[in-house]
Amino acid sequence: MRPEDVVNLDTYPILDRSSPARTALVNRLRKELETNQFVSLPDFILPAARDRAVADAVEALPRAHQNNSRRNCYLQRQGDPSLPEDHPRNILLNASTKMLAYDRFSDASPVKVLYHWEPVRQMVADIVGVETLYDNADPCQPVNLLCYEPGDSSAWHFDSVNAFTMTLMLQAAEVGGEFEMVPNTRTDDDQNYEYVRRVVTGQCPQDAVAVAREAGSLCIFRGCNSLHRVSPVEGDTTRIMGVFVYENEPNVVGDPEVNATVYGERDRVAG
Repeated sequence: MRPEDVVNLDTYPILDRSSPARTALVNRLRKELETNQFVSLPDFILPAARDRAVADAVEALPRAHQNNSRRNCYLQRQGDPSLPEDHPRNILLNASTKMLAYDRFSDASPVKVLYHWEPVRQMVADIVGVETLYDNADPCQPVNLLCYEPGDSSAWHFDSVNAFTMTLMLQAAEVGGEFEMVPNTRTDDDQNYEYVRRVVTGQCPQDAVAVAREAGSLCIFRGCNSLHRVSPVEGDTTRIMGVFVYENEPNVVGDPEVNATVYGERDRVAG
């Protein structure tokens, strides 16, 4: 598919950087992101492109890597015995998803077409407030399809070093699979451990914001200092979400050992 057949350009006029319509759109989205720590762009891709992306994901699903993990909200698999038992670094939570790495689904997928299109990349850069973003150069990481089948969920966590996270909902769950976020749970100067502990132990559910993510919607959020999770999926429909990774410099690749943990082992070619 052509990029113009993927992105809803009537609602999101992103082609001409000098146009007043694009300027107004980007300014509004940037302010929402700064205020709420997330912004949602409903109907960002066209229905035919979404249907094609879902079909590509379903075809590739048998090649997905099953991730079952027990980690704290800092993405660590082990706690710290020097800290109290109820410290958030010692509260381990279960999560399970199926991950389709970049090299596991079709290069013709509308998700990849969208990811590599310069007008989309520049729109995201303008919204998050950087001059330039680059495509990730890793064989696994650039854009993934994160799939949740019945019983799957993502536990409360912070993103490690990401200045922002960008996702595209392709297919929502029948029940559950809600994206919840507690904006500004911590700051760069204050880990706010007591409040983090209360969030991850379910003591302040009223502070969690449910972020609307209907099928076709793009979401940009700052997850580094805001706890977030996906509630357990119920029903027969697989929740399918694209996860996009852009970089602040070119030619970034990941650690192969880390990739093997997240995306599964790759075939090794001798010589």
